Amino acid sequence: MSQEWNIRSRGHVCSICQKPLVDKTPVVSALRETSDGYERQDCHPECWKAEQRDWEPFSQWDGVYLAPVKEEKKEPLKKEDASELIRKLITLDDPAMRNVIYVLAVMLERSKILVERDSKPQGDGTIRRVYEDRKNGDTFVILDPRIRLENLAEVQSQVVALLSGTKTLGEVAAAEDAEAAEGEGANATVCD
Repeated sequence: MSQEWNIRSRGHVCSICQKPLVDKTPVVSALRETSDGYERQDCHPECWKAEQRDWEPFSQWDGVYLAPVKEEKKEPLKKEDASELIRKLITLDDPAMRNVIYVLAVMLERSKILVERDSKPQGDGTIRRVYEDRKNGDTFVILDPRIRLENLAEVQSQVVALLSGTKTLGEVAAAEDAEAAEGEGANATVCD
């Protein structure tokens, strides 16, 4: 698969029957792996159970559909910046930013903005983690780069520099490229 990360927004109609999803009712969400990336489906539970499928979901979870809120309450600036930054980095699809993206995802998970829905070990030893934004239902498939403990402080300082505006994406990407060239951060224990 060419994409390491991507974002899939929550649907507002059932992917099977095409009827609107109703606010605060159960919904089944599933990711289907395709040659172009991941396809997200959000369905009424009864439609999901009745549907005949010739494919297995990459990831599947039960949730509650929350209709979009027209006027959103502002959260603290730092949280919005981290959420905006991870979206920007994922959209750039730069492999040099994989450590930063993963640390941001963990940070947002600990801040209760993202929730990990699934994790899938891959044949190459990596792990793809499926996160969902609690507020708007967007899904993120993020590669766990298995950051070495001795490299974590550097990645954390890069995240802080990006959030504070003291470093640009180009400067952080250059540092990540240099680290990858030295062979650091490739194979080791995951730190939590």
